[in-house]
Amino acid sequence: MDLLIIYQLFNLNTFKSMKTTQKVITLLVTMLIAVVFVLGNTVNAQQAKAKAWPVPDKNKTMKAAVNLKDASVISSGKEAWAKNCKSCHGAKGLGDGPKGASLKTFPGDFSGAAFQGSTDGELFFRTNVGRDEMPGYEKKIPDANERWALVAYMRTLKK
Repeated sequence: MDLLIIYQLFNLNTFKSMKTTQKVITLLVTMLIAVVFVLGNTVNAQQAKAKAWPVPDKNKTMKAAVNLKDASVISSGKEAWAKNCKSCHGAKGLGDGPKGASLKTFPGDFSGAAFQGSTDGELFFRTNVGRDEMPGYEKKIPDANERWALVAYMRTLKK
């Protein structure tokens, strides 16, 4: 009979211990999620807004060497975007790429009116020369038509 009582007490304590363990694990997971959420928002909150990016007049009026509305040009631009731009600017150009969050300056929202109001020449110039944390692509993408294709793809990101 003593063995039966010990067995029952052991099972009861194990059950209570399991409930306590589950509560502790649930609390720790909840706290971890909260910390990740707060830190993630803090990083984005600390990014500076991009300052004005002047473009020389001769570049503002520059015309594309390719048809920016051609489907094959846009497709080529999408491929170049995935390889060179998506990591910072995000799949849809919202500035939410995985590397974008670690930058000091917000990579920008390419879908909005401010960006889409830029001329093709302005976008081409900025893509070529870069500034601050954004690299210039004139040497990284030596084919000017491929850089123009990026401009064509950027135009498809409009809301």
